Amino acid sequence: MGATRPTSQFHAPNIGASSGVDRLVGALDAQDANDGVRRLRAWAHTALDVRPGERALDIGSGTGSQTRHLAAAAAPGGAALGIEPNPGLRAVAEQRTEPGDRARFMDGDALSLPVPDASIDVVWCERVLQHLLEPEKAVVEIARVLRPGGRVALLDTDWATTILHPGDPETVAAVTSGALSAAADPYSGRKLVGRLAAAGLVVDDRGSQALLQDHTTVAWPLIRMLGESAVRRGLVTEVQRDLLYEDLTEAAAQGALHMSVTMFGAVAHRPG
Repeated sequence: MGATRPTSQFHAPNIGASSGVDRLVGALDAQDANDGVRRLRAWAHTALDVRPGERALDIGSGTGSQTRHLAAAAAPGGAALGIEPNPGLRAVAEQRTEPGDRARFMDGDALSLPVPDASIDVVWCERVLQHLLEPEKAVVEIARVLRPGGRVALLDTDWATTILHPGDPETVAAVTSGALSAAADPYSGRKLVGRLAAAGLVVDDRGSQALLQDHTTVAWPLIRMLGESAVRRGLVTEVQRDLLYEDLTEAAAQGALHMSVTMFGAVAHRPG
């Protein structure tokens, strides 16, 4: 599917390139706890309105949190299948699933879903398209597996919306530009509606949430990764980088730090 992108361990060709499953699980658990993620998910689940007896599909299911949510909503009589190409994440999902839960997990590719045509009532696809080199093909696959009247929720990040404050504007712009290298399609969030329409699906609702970092704490692992990248690329000097670090540290001490990125969502259905 293309060359390795070392900054994106969720990018399919990178699976197995390192043993960082614990780090991926930590990142997914942190996202599960983020208030913005929770709010956008709540909106999407309400719009999908999964009903008992329905069959749900979670593409890129990770640790399985949303697969289990879909399975509980489809009970009794329904079920949810999580598709996850990373075997380490699949193992964690299975470990976290209680016996008797109507959630199960299997290997699979978003570009070739292992389910028959028109067999699924509800599809959930969160923060997956940004990691694909051909995301439009994945949306066509979603349209294929949905039954007439079936619903889909696409949720994804738009990394160009990254905001960091305070700091010298030019330095901040150079540093935050590094976020655009973290995905195969860093602008995925703004493209959801168009991709659904292109696949013949009817968009019913749209939503968004800013994912805010703690305003009293600097996210140093991420900040340093972006800062070092900007220095290596010659976009900022070490002095400019260090001045930015000082500004952020002072702002955090005063409770005045702002760091965010916006995630977008779109809910659609397959016409009858």
